[in-house]
Amino acid sequence: MAATLTACSSAGDLTISNESPVDVTVSTGEEEVTVSAWGGASILGYGCTPGDVIVEFASGQKVVVAGPVCPEVQLVILNGEVELRPSP
Repeated sequence: MAATLTACSSAGDLTISNESPVDVTVSTGEEEVTVSAWGGASILGYGCTPGDVIVEFASGQKVVVAGPVCPEVQLVILNGEVELRPSP
């Protein structure tokens, strides 16, 4: 699965919401964050990712989200899927 965002700004927090029953690891290319099941995380002041974001599930499955991903959206992890939704 790949998702694309065309317009990005360079400031703000990158937000991740894990709405799945398993822990995931999110890699931006520069940062790697483990997000607990049913949890969330923010990378404060990160801005846009330099490229694709890789979400790895506990099963070893990886989902690539085409980047850059910017603070205007949040990564929402579901059961084996990743969605981009507007940031609150």
